[in-house]
Parts: sequence; C-alpha cells; structure tokens
Amino acid sequence: MKIAAIISRVLIGLAFTVAGAFGWILTFGSGPPPMPGLAGEFQKIIFESHFVLYIDSIQLLTGVALLLNRYVPLALVVSAAFLYNILAFHITMFPAGIVPGLVLTVCWVVLAWSMRNRLAPLLGSR
Repeated sequence: MKIAAIISRVLIGLAFTVAGAFGWILTFGSGPPPMPGLAGEFQKIIFESHFVLYIDSIQLLTGVALLLNRYVPLALVVSAAFLYNILAFHITMFPAGIVPGLVLTVCWVVLAWSMRNRLAPLLGSR
C-alpha cells in the first residue's frame, strides 16, 4: 500500500504540475485547443478572462507540494476540489475526456486512504 500511495502521489503531482504550467503557457501562447459545444464556450471564457491563471497557479503549487512530499494533507484537500471540478466539467460538457480525471481520482482515493489518520480531523464535528 505504501508503494501505491507513493506512485499515486507522484502521478497526481506530475499531472497537476504539468497542467498548471501548461495553462500559463497556453494563456500567453497559442491559446486553448478548440473544443466542441458548451465545453468550448466555457473554456473560451475561462481563458479570455484570465481566470485560468488563478486556477493553474494553485494547480501548479499543489502539484509541486505533492512532488516534494510537503504539505500533502493540504494538497490533497485542494486537489479534491480540482478533481471534483474536472469530473463535473467532463460529465456535463465533454464526456470524451473523462479518463484522465477518473485515473487521477482513483490515485487520489489511494493516497487519501493511506493518509486517513491525518485527514480524519477534517471530518470532526467540532
């Protein structure tokens, strides 16, 4: 289980670091790749308003924290919010791209389960 947790942490860290850096590059470079329908409209608004820079900055910091094995419980909580939004986007607007989100969610569950004793206080009622 320990090796699976390390692999999961590294995979999530790499994915978030690359996605965060790539968002910055796309914003000031060629722009986002075209997407069909509502997904394309949503993506266009996120990039044109530069809201993507906020999202990608936090993704980059979260990914680096996971790769460096620092502040992992905090990075897990933040990455859970990102994964929720990734899945919601793909379920509602672009189902064809859901596989990476599902893989990262499975990795997240493996890592969260291995750190359940450190995450348990977040579920306390007081």
